[in-house]
Order: sequence, then structure tokens, then C-alpha cells
Amino acid sequence: MAKRIDVKDLNIYYGKFQAVDGVTLSVPPRSVTAFIGPSGCGKSTVLRSLNRMHEVTPGASVAGQVLLDGEDIYASTVDPVSVRRTIGMVFQRPNPFPTMSIKDNVVAGLRLAGTKNKKELNEIAERSLRGANLWAEVKDRLDKPGGGLSGGQQQRLCIARAIAVQPDVLLMDEPCSALDPISTLAIEDLITELKQQYTIVIVTHNMQQAARVSDQTAFFNLAGVGQPGRLVEVDGTEKIFSNPKQKATEDYISGRFG
Repeated sequence: MAKRIDVKDLNIYYGKFQAVDGVTLSVPPRSVTAFIGPSGCGKSTVLRSLNRMHEVTPGASVAGQVLLDGEDIYASTVDPVSVRRTIGMVFQRPNPFPTMSIKDNVVAGLRLAGTKNKKELNEIAERSLRGANLWAEVKDRLDKPGGGLSGGQQQRLCIARAIAVQPDVLLMDEPCSALDPISTLAIEDLITELKQQYTIVIVTHNMQQAARVSDQTAFFNLAGVGQPGRLVEVDGTEKIFSNPKQKATEDYISGRFG
């Protein structure tokens, strides 16, 4: 069940260094939001804070609120592990467990959570692989190692693994940056399909990709050297790319910097 995310005055730190300053934005359910901006401006840091992955880094902390359908995921009563189950993540480089079979890769999270019923695991593996548009390519070799797939297939395997635990939100940190153009197109088509069921946030360096797959786009930038990253503006993707409010956004999109 796709959920809405509301970020309110989010400040993110690595030790004493402030990496991100005062981000406020909303992500509607069943939509794709793209984070764009130059390297080091805090896009991935904000993304990782949306499912509490940021705090895995020693000394990292956040101030502000991240609300999932109104519930603060940083409240003291909330378990970070359950947050990461509800808000799944796909990383820049495909990271299947290389020696584990394709099927075991998909259901790893369920096994970890205590699901033992073989029939149920098989059904979820098939459903998730179909959902990731990978079933037709792997159905005859489910017991072969996940590391034997191509890069694009491995990334779709990681998406299947993420959706197997039935999250409400999918975060994707540059999911296509390590892939060839054909695999990239397959992932983009998949993102468009997945948004029927999930709320999706994607970080991308590829401007054309943001324009193709997202409903709204958030542009981040650095205030200056050694300064924290800030959200410059967020709006419908068409508007951001054709008529942004801020000159910095226009300069970045037209390739004047970044």
C-alpha cells in the first residue's frame, strides 16, 4: 500500500559537519520523485535519511521530521528495522548475494523475518520476479547463483528482492548508473510500472532520465564550498524542466554548471 512522505525541516549531520540544511518536501503516493543536482549536494544523503539508512554511518544524525502517512519514522518508539522493511532501497551498483541462488536472493528478507513456508516463499519469489520484469528470463534457472546474471538483470533482481517484502515506498539511489543503455531503458520502464503500486524516490545524475520517469523533480545544490546542501526547489517535472522558478535550477538543467 503506497504511502505519502512528508519531510519537514530536515537537517543531516556527519558528526559536527552539517551535510544538508533545512529540507522540506512532500512525496505523493503512487508517484515518482527524482532528486537531481551536482555531486556532493546531499541528494543521496537525503534519500538515505528517508529509511534511516543514514544513521548506519558512525556519528551520523538527523534533526527534523520524516513522516510516513503522518507517522514520524524517527520517533523514539519506532524500530529502524521495521522502517527499512516498509521503505525499501535499491542501490547504485547491483548487490545480489553472489553465491546465493536467484530464488534465495529474492526471498532473503522474508527468510530473515521468519517466513519458512516453502510454497509461500516460491509464490512470492515468482510474483516478485514477475513484478521486476525478470521472471521470463530466469524461470528455468532459479537455483543458479544470482551473481551469474548480467548487470541489468542483477539490478532487476535487487528490485525483486526489495519488493518481495511488500514495502510501501521504494528508494533508488542512481539505479542505472552502472548499466548499459538497454538495461537502463528496462529499469526505467519498470519504474513506470512499479509506481502503480509504490511511492518511488529516485536519485539520478541523468537529466533525461529524471525527465522521462518522474512526476515531480527536486533540485538540490550546495550553498558554497564546505556549506551544506539545500533543496533549491521542487515542482512538477515538466515545470522544472521548462520553466523553473530559480535561476540556479535553470543553469543546472541547461548544463551551465554541475
